[in-house]
Amino acid sequence: MLYPADIQAQRTQPASEANARLLEQLQIQEQLGRQIPSDLTFTNEKGEEVTLGSLFETGRPVLLNLIYFSCPSICSLILNGVADAVEQVRWNPGTEYDIITISIDPKEDYVLASEVKAGYESRMNKSGIREGWHFLTGTQENIDRVSEAVGMPFIWSEEAQEFLHGSAIMFISPDMTITRYLYGVSYREMDVRNALFDAAGGRVGSTIERIALYCFTFDPDSGSYVPYAMNIMKVGGVVILLSLGIFLGFFWLRERKKDVSGLRFD
Repeated sequence: MLYPADIQAQRTQPASEANARLLEQLQIQEQLGRQIPSDLTFTNEKGEEVTLGSLFETGRPVLLNLIYFSCPSICSLILNGVADAVEQVRWNPGTEYDIITISIDPKEDYVLASEVKAGYESRMNKSGIREGWHFLTGTQENIDRVSEAVGMPFIWSEEAQEFLHGSAIMFISPDMTITRYLYGVSYREMDVRNALFDAAGGRVGSTIERIALYCFTFDPDSGSYVPYAMNIMKVGGVVILLSLGIFLGFFWLRERKKDVSGLRFD
């Protein structure tokens, strides 16, 4: 994390150079395949101390986001985007997956976290929010460690009186490995569902959903999931073979019935 002194140093530079440097410092560096630390301790919205590792003991994938609750700008948009996507996805937090929201402001406490969670819980028409969406606050050290682990830096701006940071949500596998990033403040239902599917190693959803999600792959250029021709052809080939097998089986049974009915017993 950078502090006001760092911002002040940038003001001595030409505006364009300072802005370019600031954007570079705020750029999210994807850490795909990296595990987030399991021993980091945070306080949940109930005032209980929990480790990140304990929140993964359910064996479910996790949708992770780093914001702060008193943010006057982008953070509420990110949280609203997460809430909208959660309501659209058929799966429920606390059952198929979990959500972890971590405040990047060490001054915030569990009372504020509880108030923010209560607000989303009351407005959302979705089961599982109470059990499956965790709002955490913590120390500067642990916040910095998780921020570094996911490659999402943030900077305190004295001039703006707020933290500056990128906009992304991360998906973490049950073994705490980072598997996907989705950017922006709104997230397509299909992208969130596929990202959770990938994070779970294909172990969530019904059989039909698993087959359908198998036909999509993540396109880093567009930042979303797109149809994957190879898997579509594989699924199509299986469907054709099954259909052919059913047709031939029906035809064979019909011909066998004809043969049996044509037999005469003297």
